[in-house]
Amino acid sequence: MSEHRRKPPQQQGGGRAAARRAQQRPGRGVTPGRDAPTASPGGPYAGQPDPDSRAGARRGTRGTGGGRGGKGPGRKDKRLINYPRSDRQGWKRFLPSWKLVGGTALGFFAIITAGSGIGIAMVGTPDANKAAEAQNNVFYWADGTQMVATGGSTNRQIVPIDKIPRSMQNAVISAENESFETDKGVDPMGIARAVVNMAKGGSTQGGSTITQQYVKNTFLDSDQTLKRKVTELFISIKLGVTAEKDTILAGYLNTAYYGRDAYGIQAASRAYFNKDCDKLTPSEGAFLASVLKGPNLYNPDGGIGSAATPEANTKRAMSRWAWVLDREVAVGRMDQAERDKYREFPKLVDSAQARSLGGQTGYLVETAKQYVMKAKGLTAEQMALGGYQITTTFQKPKVDALVKAVEDTRNGFLDEKARPDYDTFVQFGAASVDVKTGALVALYGGPGWDQKHFTNNANTIGVPVGSTWKPFVLAAALEYGTQNSHGEGLSVESKYNGNDLAVINNRDGKPLRSADGKPFQQKNESPTQYGYVTLNEAMEKSINTPFAQLVFDVGHDKVRSVAEASGILKESMDPTDNASFALGTSTPSAIRMADAYGTFADSGTHHEPFSVTKVLKDGKELSGFEAPKAQRAMDNSIADNITKVLRNVVENGTGTKAKKLGRPAAGKTGTTDQNKSAWFVGYTPQLSTAVTLFRNDPNSADKKLMSMNRVGGVDSIHGGDIPAVIWTEYMKAALKGSPEKDFPEAEDIGVKADAAGAPTPTPTPPPSPSPSVSPSSEISPSPTVSPSPSRGGKPSCNPWKLYCDPDPSGTPTGMPSPTKSKPGRPGSSFWGPAGADPAGG
Repeated sequence: MSEHRRKPPQQQGGGRAAARRAQQRPGRGVTPGRDAPTASPGGPYAGQPDPDSRAGARRGTRGTGGGRGGKGPGRKDKRLINYPRSDRQGWKRFLPSWKLVGGTALGFFAIITAGSGIGIAMVGTPDANKAAEAQNNVFYWADGTQMVATGGSTNRQIVPIDKIPRSMQNAVISAENESFETDKGVDPMGIARAVVNMAKGGSTQGGSTITQQYVKNTFLDSDQTLKRKVTELFISIKLGVTAEKDTILAGYLNTAYYGRDAYGIQAASRAYFNKDCDKLTPSEGAFLASVLKGPNLYNPDGGIGSAATPEANTKRAMSRWAWVLDREVAVGRMDQAERDKYREFPKLVDSAQARSLGGQTGYLVETAKQYVMKAKGLTAEQMALGGYQITTTFQKPKVDALVKAVEDTRNGFLDEKARPDYDTFVQFGAASVDVKTGALVALYGGPGWDQKHFTNNANTIGVPVGSTWKPFVLAAALEYGTQNSHGEGLSVESKYNGNDLAVINNRDGKPLRSADGKPFQQKNESPTQYGYVTLNEAMEKSINTPFAQLVFDVGHDKVRSVAEASGILKESMDPTDNASFALGTSTPSAIRMADAYGTFADSGTHHEPFSVTKVLKDGKELSGFEAPKAQRAMDNSIADNITKVLRNVVENGTGTKAKKLGRPAAGKTGTTDQNKSAWFVGYTPQLSTAVTLFRNDPNSADKKLMSMNRVGGVDSIHGGDIPAVIWTEYMKAALKGSPEKDFPEAEDIGVKADAAGAPTPTPTPPPSPSPSVSPSSEISPSPTVSPSPSRGGKPSCNPWKLYCDPDPSGTPTGMPSPTKSKPGRPGSSFWGPAGADPAGG
């Protein structure tokens, strides 16, 4: 037989395998029980392995298993899950079998079912009585003494379902959850929306059933987490299958928040209609169902935020009320004939909460509440749950002093009986800020909530500040310069045209055009032809024309930047680039004006205003109420020069009534077009205070400003009159016992770069310090030799009637020198839009 012919299988341990083992290299041992490698497995003598041998088992039989990874005959896959699949090749190994897919889905469903069952079994059910346990919010003065406690047990009372009118039940079901009586307590689509919102980083709250809302009302914490949402889901499912619908509905109505510090239907009925809930009419029930959509936006008293004014809330409430009634008809819970009976919005009683927060207390509490809510991201409903102890920055002696200064002046100035056509609706507002910290130490918001005056005039919206805006224009010129100063900051001794009806040019030297196409001429308060005056003198006499021109030479955006760094909110600034912008068409609040002038007082360091220093929740101190960090808004030399100019206003200009303070002070008067508002904003090294006077009907729909001409029996009112008197009387009392301090001495900065047409050469180097300085720039007991100064800068045209630059390409090019002011910061870290700012707007 040829040696190439296949031999019969050899016995284990003999034959060719034995021969191969015997041929291994000398000195290399063979491990007993293991095969040694062949010298040449691919040679002519390498026969096929025995499939029953170990080598055959390892390699498999070619052609039957299909290459590496194939399953050879006689071997089974012993893995629990055959994946990747051992009986497939290539990409098919990763294609799961139907058994694997079906088994995985079944297992997953079993785990979810078991987990849900355990979760539902473990959770409890809501207890409306526990949710109704009373907690107060307690507010403290800066010295730690108690100011007031709000809320309490009188506003929480549980009533059974048979005491809640069927019409009230129908209104809530129609508006909130039409399928309430047939659903299982949860809304799958609402849950899906909540999960998607959470994945996007938003709120986990979505559309919920009445059952889910009842469950949510029993959670007294403010967490919005997936864990809480899942827990609410389990409880809702359990309630849906174990509790009666009447029990759930009664629980929801007894734990819901309706505004006016009222939790529960009985408290809400008392708060809005002064009656027990079983006496509610269908129209009144529809109103309460409307408020449930969100008391902060639907309570006609108003809420927190610029969108929650009493006017806006009333409009929303009336619209929602009508919709609820129509919805009841649409879902078959009221017939049309019944609906037609209710065409007049129900009459509400005065708020008991307002009566308990009379005088300035309501404004102080609301300001502090807004600050806390903004700092911690709380809703009005969460805040109303109570349990907070809030220490404010307000100092009772200073608040009392400010109230006395306002009321004494009001009583001596106004006579509504003798002059009802002129002396009615005159509003006062004021705010005082600690220069070194930004703490809001006092405010005057109005006569009080108990007098049905709910708008905080210290944080009011829509009152132009007039010429008190001019210091920001001047500060921008000192920092950035003009096109004539070639990148250098401007000197306050630079001269501009002060004549009445001067033509205002854009940066290219072309006249602005008025509506009729003619060159725009800016009007002053006085027809006096001053000629070219220094910016210092223009501020002293509050001449309009120099600043109307200066804002174009510097650039409107530069002025906005300086104002924002000083503390003015961008949202309160007039967005238009016209001449009137320089004269005060922006509408920051008294709190923000006091804070921004405090930046000048503290040599260019800005302190964000704040009204709360400490908050405890259920006895535990919360973080985030440290005083805001100070920020550099402008170079100290710029701020000190503004102070020097404003001291001259008090000593020699339109603010001389403030000289009666008897200590170093700086300030600026402001009066607006048609005498609709008057301001005085001033400061000492310790306190910065803003006082505003305007006229409107606080309960009107549009709160339109009215002229103050002939108010108090005088032809017109200016910032240097009543506002300056109030400021002086308050500051005397507030600073009594405090040591007298002086401002830092201002160094001469900038270059003289006069406006076009000025008689002096331009530019010239900054003057060296010397005793011989222009009288108008020195603080001197003797007045400058000039015509009687006009009192308060007043725009000559409607502040919102704009004159547009026909060539808007002229953007400011002047840049500060490298040694000039440091960058300022945005004007807000906590607060919202103008008029909604907890520490001011």
